[in-house]
Amino acid sequence: MPDATLIDRYQTYRAKRFLKHERAYANSLPSWRTQRRRRLLVIGLAVTFAFMFGVSVLCAFGIGRAPLLWLPACALFFPMWLMLQIVSGRQGDAPHATLDEYELAQRNSARSIGLTVTQYLMLVPVGYLIIASVNTVNPEVDIAYAGGLMALSVLLIGGCTPAMILGWTRPDPE
Repeated sequence: MPDATLIDRYQTYRAKRFLKHERAYANSLPSWRTQRRRRLLVIGLAVTFAFMFGVSVLCAFGIGRAPLLWLPACALFFPMWLMLQIVSGRQGDAPHATLDEYELAQRNSARSIGLTVTQYLMLVPVGYLIIASVNTVNPEVDIAYAGGLMALSVLLIGGCTPAMILGWTRPDPE
């Protein structure tokens, strides 16, 4: 394909890499591939996100040891996120060329919802940063750190939303 652009070549590379990883993990975690188990992972991620956001709020109130709670939140998040990605076949971020029309429509719908969730939830840390930076009364509160944790929580929620939606709604594999 001599007329292929850099983007076309990258998409081809991405599709090949995706299919390679899909084959490598196709038989991993077979007991977690049921809809019921995927839903448990989605609920676990939602609880973890609530915990992460709670940690950021504790930081906003100046609780000294609150940032240490971010470590257990990450220790819970990463394994559950990886498991959900494996058992749902990474359909939430799959390249266009690897999906059929129905899967593509589902993925695009889930991505649209994820973007909307991100945009609306991002108003919370932005509002906090604007208001707290103008009305600083407690010098022990690290406004930027707390706002950064809030923003990171929101970005994780929005980024994981498509896979969570697909993991929740897809029926059991045959």
